[in-house]
Amino acid sequence: MINLYESGLFFDEMLDGHQPKPHYQSFYRKLSGFSKEQLEEKHQQAQSSFLRQGITFTVYGAQGGTERAMPFDFVPIIIPHEQWKMIEAGMKQRVEALNRFLQDVYHEQLIIQDGVIPRLLVESNPYYYKEMLGVQVPINNHIFLAGIDLIRDENGVYRVLEDNLRNPSGMSYVFQNRHVMKEVYPEFFSRHTIHSLEKQMVNMQKALLAHRPQNLEEHSEPKAVLLTAGMYNSAYYDHVFLAQQLNIQLVEGRDLVVQDNKVYMKTIYGLERVDTIYRRIDDDFLDPTVFREDSLLGVANIIDAYKAGNVAILNAIGNGVADDKAMYTYVPDMIRYYLNEEPILENVTTFHLSDDKQLAWVLDHLQELVIKNVGASGGYDMLIGPHANEEEIAKFREKIIQNPHQYIAQPTIQLSRAPAYQDGRFYPCHIDLRVYVMKGDDTYVLPGGLSRVALKEGSLVVNSSQGGGAKDTWILKEELQHAEQSSGCTVLDGTV
Repeated sequence: MINLYESGLFFDEMLDGHQPKPHYQSFYRKLSGFSKEQLEEKHQQAQSSFLRQGITFTVYGAQGGTERAMPFDFVPIIIPHEQWKMIEAGMKQRVEALNRFLQDVYHEQLIIQDGVIPRLLVESNPYYYKEMLGVQVPINNHIFLAGIDLIRDENGVYRVLEDNLRNPSGMSYVFQNRHVMKEVYPEFFSRHTIHSLEKQMVNMQKALLAHRPQNLEEHSEPKAVLLTAGMYNSAYYDHVFLAQQLNIQLVEGRDLVVQDNKVYMKTIYGLERVDTIYRRIDDDFLDPTVFREDSLLGVANIIDAYKAGNVAILNAIGNGVADDKAMYTYVPDMIRYYLNEEPILENVTTFHLSDDKQLAWVLDHLQELVIKNVGASGGYDMLIGPHANEEEIAKFREKIIQNPHQYIAQPTIQLSRAPAYQDGRFYPCHIDLRVYVMKGDDTYVLPGGLSRVALKEGSLVVNSSQGGGAKDTWILKEELQHAEQSSGCTVLDGTV
């Protein structure tokens, strides 16, 4: 049998003490059949597969080159059917409330008038664009694609850690993780019935094309493109993959032009009308005539075409006001206000440092807390108190005192763990899960998502730019669980 660890004080996805949990038993039996040499050979084969396919990300400011292959770990995160049903319902509920909030704050602002959310928190937010006030977005939907980050605490309870509503990245890795798993570890799939990813791009394409502008003639065939910042962008592989899978053109700003408040793509045959733009560049760079004058990435006057209803831009401009880390605290209130429901998925407890009492308490307990910059991402400008030295804590104390509105504080959650195989051995690593929600006329939740793993032993930071990696995520079908419980084995099914 393979030599794993004991689950210990942390909630473990796979183990209960020394033994695998019921939904991991079949995988564990297969894993036990490999020799140490076979495991190492397959591990190297998986890493090579990512390199061959050019699946990389960029670490800005890194020494010795910025391009790195995404570290991959072959022990999947397996989620039983009933758990996933709850997660899926919670995702749909949360994204619906967040979309209604965005529609509200750029139009009637009822949630502000009713005192549920402070006006200052909205209007002082750097991602709240007054240029978008009153702008009607297609199908009243601001969130075409959301990436919601989930964690499990020490009791195994799922909690939302963060909402990503601007340009959530990483979906391509979900599909490539599955491809590599099936290529390198086909043995694991022979006795598992899990939800397939194969038709999910059809759902994403439906959601994309549902946003065709109102001003587009009914008989016209919708034309969509993916707008990228170019090959030097950290998520360029993601852009290329999604454009190919969605069967849309990959373009840069220089490939587009605005004439008479309409957007056109330059082709060798002349100009071709574009009505839907899935953009992967930030708001500030979209239009140099409205936002940053020095932007070379966007398209001049594209905001005029947007306001005129001649083009859809996805995700909508100004979504950042809803996924700001300070606004995150109010999402449960949004759910109650707009949907008259209790949140299915709870937040992590969060302290607002603009409140003097909370600020004073946090400053006295920095060594126990996680401090985050409300505008940062990727694990940057963050303090993990229990892992920081006195100098780092003192430095953050000064930053907070100078600009308390810029930071929030959260308890140090004992993130759940799962086995990882690196450097010829198994050891426990902390994980989280990014769930992707696609919204058009209907709402689709990608079955599984991107399980991110803190491969540095003991680390709580899962971001790839900070040494993290990824795992495949399996959602078991209902019939599989019944088979596991009744016979201790799984059902043969080639659908993966």
